[in-house]
Amino acid sequence: MDILETRNLKKYYKTGNNGITVKALDGIDLSIKKGEFLSITGTSGSGKTTLLHMLGGLDTPTSGSIYVDGKDISNLDKDELAIFRRRKIGFVFQNYNLLPLMNVYENIVLPVRLDGIKPDKVFIDKIITALGLPDKKYFMPCQLSGGQQQRVALARALAAKPSIILADEPTGNLDSRTSLDVLGLIKTCAAQFGQTIAMITHNEEIAQMAGRIIRLEDGRICGGGCTND
Repeated sequence: MDILETRNLKKYYKTGNNGITVKALDGIDLSIKKGEFLSITGTSGSGKTTLLHMLGGLDTPTSGSIYVDGKDISNLDKDELAIFRRRKIGFVFQNYNLLPLMNVYENIVLPVRLDGIKPDKVFIDKIITALGLPDKKYFMPCQLSGGQQQRVALARALAAKPSIILADEPTGNLDSRTSLDVLGLIKTCAAQFGQTIAMITHNEEIAQMAGRIIRLEDGRICGGGCTND
């Protein structure tokens, strides 16, 4: 079952005084199956981040369709997209984006509470234990290492039981050993909690930890786009 699919997805914009058209995405056909761990690679300017923003409803396409869990999100308005993101998509960013005045547990459950839903404490505790954070539950972000903060960010992404987790260079601020530890946890959590993960990385070693790799070049997929490739 495909949990996410794009059809002829395009994102064009004008730049410079001459109004040159930049084809950030130029006809992306991509399918991701439920439970899959996918990495998206490519050189700088290939369209990786633009694609991730489209998949997560953080930006709107010029044309084409994006289906997440069977729903076409490409034509939703801002309010509808905000609600859909909270309920269906988890994000893990390079810079963690933890709120400094909230402790670990409060940061993890924040997206759930913003949606007016009571957190599933049993599930949250399972995530915290799986990520090796039970003794850090009431620590503040400033008391954590970079690797621990990224684990909290991953726990927050998992907390709402989203259909898909989108990770944008999640190990970019970590040393090589901590990066491999965090990626190992991402992979383990994907399997343990039945999550689907799409991850951007420029690191080939990190990319190889995923079950499938797609490569972008000049806004187009040059390998790995379909699940049967």
